[in-house]
Amino acid sequence: MQTQNRFFDDLARVAAGAMGTLSGVKSEVETRIREQLERVLAGMDRAQRDAQARDATITDTEAVLGEAGYSAAEIAAMREEGVAA
Repeated sequence: MQTQNRFFDDLARVAAGAMGTLSGVKSEVETRIREQLERVLAGMDRAQRDAQARDATITDTEAVLGEAGYSAAEIAAMREEGVAA
């Protein structure tokens, strides 16, 4: 009878150790996923800022061209050709 109890005690210890290990693996995976997601979101934010900066540059360039005497049609044509951008 005592051998059965020892067997079950050892089995319970092994199961508890496995659960502890799985818990550690779970938290490690969660941390890695969170870090990766933060990197992706930071990249998206950077791309949005870059697009806003590009749009501001185009607007500034068009304003300078307008002050230099270019018509709106000429500026639009330059923009389509990529000259003013």
